Amino acid sequence: MRFDPPPRIAAVVDWLPPTTDTAAAAVAGGRVTAENAAKDGYLELPVSDGPSGPEMAVLAAAKAIGEAGCPPESIGLVVHAWIYHQGHDFWSPAHYVAQHAGAVRAVPLGVQQMCNGGATAVELAAVRLAADPALERALVTTGDRFAAPGFDRWQGDYGVAYGDGATALVLDRERGPYRLLAAHTAAAPDLESMHRGHDAFSAAPRANGETLDIRRTKKAFLGDGLGPHFAATAGEGVARAVRGALADAGLGPDDPRLSHLLLPRLGRTVLETAYLPAVDRLGLTGVEVLDLGTRTGHLGAGDAAAGLAHLHARGLLEPGRIAVLLSAGAGFTWTALLVAAE
Repeated sequence: MRFDPPPRIAAVVDWLPPTTDTAAAAVAGGRVTAENAAKDGYLELPVSDGPSGPEMAVLAAAKAIGEAGCPPESIGLVVHAWIYHQGHDFWSPAHYVAQHAGAVRAVPLGVQQMCNGGATAVELAAVRLAADPALERALVTTGDRFAAPGFDRWQGDYGVAYGDGATALVLDRERGPYRLLAAHTAAAPDLESMHRGHDAFSAAPRANGETLDIRRTKKAFLGDGLGPHFAATAGEGVARAVRGALADAGLGPDDPRLSHLLLPRLGRTVLETAYLPAVDRLGLTGVEVLDLGTRTGHLGAGDAAAGLAHLHARGLLEPGRIAVLLSAGAGFTWTALLVAAE
């Protein structure tokens, strides 16, 4: 999907709790094996000692709105994405984020598309800006807290460790240091059983155990002999998303303006098996491929926005250069966002 004219990104931030849990401490405490810690490559994870996902999203939103320099009541749309428990069982976290961020005139929308939700939320907000001339700006947030006993952040999943945190991004019709050139999504619904396994449909959350066990469903998926199919399909999904975004923007893989490709913050083995080979085959000459997850873990739906926040905070995306933000989520979907610096 090409955006013409492309919306501006007026601000993009992450908000990570100051408390961290190191891999060394997790190994020493028996919370992850030394073998798995080495394979995944995570050094530490940010851990919230209190704020929930939506509360962290509000903190990120306040920071982003301040950097954008816009009144919060001028925001007409709030899109909030998440993957895990938001602190209450039967409510709308998107409305909470809008209310407490001061976007009291906004229409709040919730996006629950697993780890690709943040990129999907950006895409949806950009589409609304293009379709509704009355909409001046939109706020996109993510936020998750992977707390025990419901979630085992270090070894509840294969190849992924989960860090707490939030992101916020302000899309503006006219102002901002970046332009969102294109967004392209590829999907493979035949992989949905990876996170369903052989479990029966239950009547209530966590009916199969007090702690969410992602490994159980993945074991069933792999036991069905679908591992090679996932690796091949994931590679195809990455290629379709990136090539599609480049084609939508009228760019070739060797365009000298391309400077960075940011990977989803998955473990080293997952990236090396399913993602990096596909990226290598794209022929993105001169592009620096960044894995930023070693000190944050996987930030749920927030990987893509956190990647751009990293570039922005360090001034790494120079004027005239373009970054590819690659996002992935269970189901499966892959999205590539193309962002150009002014």
